[in-house]
Amino acid sequence: MQSNRPESYQEWLLKSYINQMSQTHSNTALSWRRLYLSRAKLKASSRTSALLSGFAMVAMVEISIGDNDGKSSIPEELLLVFGICTTLLVVVHLMALMISTCILPNIEAVSNVHSVQAVNESPHDEMRVCVEMAWVFSTGLGILLFLTEIAILCWVKFYSFSRNTAIASTVIVIPAGISFIAFSLLFYKRLMAHKYQRHSEGLKELDEMARELQTSRDGVNII
Repeated sequence: MQSNRPESYQEWLLKSYINQMSQTHSNTALSWRRLYLSRAKLKASSRTSALLSGFAMVAMVEISIGDNDGKSSIPEELLLVFGICTTLLVVVHLMALMISTCILPNIEAVSNVHSVQAVNESPHDEMRVCVEMAWVFSTGLGILLFLTEIAILCWVKFYSFSRNTAIASTVIVIPAGISFIAFSLLFYKRLMAHKYQRHSEGLKELDEMARELQTSRDGVNII
């Protein structure tokens, strides 16, 4: 049979301590989750940026532009666009690679420490903007520039031999770029909706805990 006696001050204090420790544990777990997410983003950014920037540099160096007599039949405007796109592609990916290389070792050092409170020593929260910048540069802007680079590279390579090949390559790249943009927007929309739902549930839990504490305090005051 459940007792209806009022809650004593010691019981209320114990419950408050348990609730506080539970909240602290939840915050620590959330901070560890953000740390592992930042580490995964930086690893993916570094791998992707190193691969795509290396491809762009090789494409710029190895492509044959001039004829046997040293002259080129490719329009200067096309070469200008090719040079600008390649330079932007390399710069964007090198920027993401630099950010990943600088931040990732500090996060890796903390993630390998077997201590719950070690997460407070990680810079992933303070440098969250830099982590997101590297992620967007590598997987967002960088891949979009890479698709553009493929189309321009086809024009530079096949302009003097078969313009139909260059046109066909462009026709393939354009839908791929549109699909990439649509997927990115849909992905971030779903991700923001998921985060909003999680924050709403967290606020509801905090509100319920606050009501329970208020009820407990009211019971103590009545006594």
